[in-house]
Amino acid sequence: MIEKHIILEDIDLLTFYGVNNVHLQMIKSLYPKLRIMARGNIIKVLGDEEEMCSFEENIDKMQKHCAKYNSLNEETILNIIKGERTQSQVTDGSAICYSITGKPIGPRSENQIKLVEAYYSNDMLFAIGPAGSGKTYVSIALAVRALKNKEIRKIILSRPAVEAGEKLGFLPGDMKDKIDPYLQPLYDALQDMIPAQKLTEYMEQNVIQIAPLAFMRGRTLNDAVVILDEAQNTTTQQIKMFLTRMGQNTKMIITGDMTQIDLPHAVKSGLKEACEVLREVPGIAFIHMNDKDIVRHKLVTRIVNAYNKYDKQREILRKQELNTPRT
Repeated sequence: MIEKHIILEDIDLLTFYGVNNVHLQMIKSLYPKLRIMARGNIIKVLGDEEEMCSFEENIDKMQKHCAKYNSLNEETILNIIKGERTQSQVTDGSAICYSITGKPIGPRSENQIKLVEAYYSNDMLFAIGPAGSGKTYVSIALAVRALKNKEIRKIILSRPAVEAGEKLGFLPGDMKDKIDPYLQPLYDALQDMIPAQKLTEYMEQNVIQIAPLAFMRGRTLNDAVVILDEAQNTTTQQIKMFLTRMGQNTKMIITGDMTQIDLPHAVKSGLKEACEVLREVPGIAFIHMNDKDIVRHKLVTRIVNAYNKYDKQREILRKQELNTPRT
């Protein structure tokens, strides 16, 4: 009889053990020759050496499945122990990663597919498009995938803290309380893809960092996927500072919507200028999304189209007024 300790890493323990340890109890029933005890992320096993080898191999498969798909159920446990393919493996398809409910997350439009393809062939991406086109969500999914595959050591998400109608000073609380509302869309996406307990752990260990753009100054960002969201609200100096933080084994994704610039009228958007300056630089890709990529409620597409039409009409009227001679 031998004894071994198996350490579970990079998974949500509640998902792995199941509610009220139902998965653990099932595993115990399938290995009657072994004495299995679990405490936290450590599983202690006593028993026959041959049975132990099979148990270790299958626990490793379950752990990898749980880490990849954010889910584990009785059917999957049985399939793994029987040596059969799981349903998730059969339906992998074009999934980037999986939600906390096990639902595949992948590109859902032609330009989202281009964004995923460009990520693998370039170190810096600019994803530009209207609200709801999935540019931020797909970017974060790519970052989560890279982290789970151990291609990088950290994810860094940033946004410029620019007010859209309200002033920071009017928000209650300290600086963190004032900044967090600006970063909430990034938290929302992460909460869809990483179980709550694991996400908290990642953030406490600075594996995942979410910070306003001003906090990037002076840093060199290595072994990371770095995402700058809402880049249309950066100034020339800010976006230049951000882009030059890039270190070794790092990919940068810059997202923005040119129709939602909240900067003062006299200030040129750093994103707009970066698109002009960096257009021909090798290793940088530009993906332009449109209303066909919008994956939110169907009304969002109609709203975006209505505003685009309105803006074009205003621009035509403005040009006509400028060209009309004054009497």
